[in-house]
Amino acid sequence: MVCPIPTDGPRARRLGSQAESEACDYLLRQGMRLRTRNYRCRRGEIDLVMQAGETIVFVEVRYRRQDRFGSGSESIDRRKQRRIVLAASHYLQRHGLSDRCPARFDVISMSDSASREGGLEWIPDAFRADD
Repeated sequence: MVCPIPTDGPRARRLGSQAESEACDYLLRQGMRLRTRNYRCRRGEIDLVMQAGETIVFVEVRYRRQDRFGSGSESIDRRKQRRIVLAASHYLQRHGLSDRCPARFDVISMSDSASREGGLEWIPDAFRADD
């Protein structure tokens, strides 16, 4: 399965969508399964909801053209983490999954100027709901 790249909207949105698609493809190659993309609720948004075995993985994708002002992962502050956690809780409830369902929060940071291979850094279990 290959994640489609939307072609509509402003350039920044297209670049973000392309980064999400690349991140999704990467995670699929790692053996995960895509549950949904761009899950939105009143509480927040989750870029990718994946499944790794029995674990639901909520993935935040951050793209930066350059790292000179910090990496994408460094831009995820406590406020953003809280919104992701609230949206994840909503997702679990809406889909009849227990709050005790194994879940984690991953971050994929992407940059054109990164020295990492392909400009992609995957941080599994990047933060916890009670952080």
